Amino acid sequence: MMPGFKVKKRFIPVKESNNQFTIRAATVDDVPAVAALVDELLSEIMQVIGVQAFDVASEETAARLRDFIETGRYAVFVAIDGRDGSVGFIAMYESCALYAGGVFGTIPELYVRPEFRSLGIGQGLLEAARKFGKSRGWTRLEVTTPPLPEFDRTLAFYEQEGFAVTGGRKLKALL
Repeated sequence: MMPGFKVKKRFIPVKESNNQFTIRAATVDDVPAVAALVDELLSEIMQVIGVQAFDVASEETAARLRDFIETGRYAVFVAIDGRDGSVGFIAMYESCALYAGGVFGTIPELYVRPEFRSLGIGQGLLEAARKFGKSRGWTRLEVTTPPLPEFDRTLAFYEQEGFAVTGGRKLKALL
């Protein structure tokens, strides 16, 4: 079993466009809000691709997220707006591979509500992820985006933030 994450509750202010956002480590108290954001993320992806690729089940997502946070399988940072509450999040878990030179972080989910995009929140969430990863001794962060034209803006965002396309495709086999 992977050692659990110990995330200090630090606040990272993000200022942009006359808005004030705070990025901090999520706790189990944030589970309902983050689970709702996960549902929004999955629904948005399915709407764009036109395929029912995920089962959106809020209660199951919340239970799974609570377990992941409590056991330290996931590190989650949440972006909070003083008026609207949680407006974005990033989730990470520790991976290891010989090709990566040791341990690294994988970002399975990063989401910012559409009306809050292009305000620096995504960059702030990635900065929190980078700082967390460095504190864990990770050699890199990895993320996967769908290889579809509908996600070119997402790909451009990650490239602007220093990520490089390394090739390959994400595949899965159910167990």
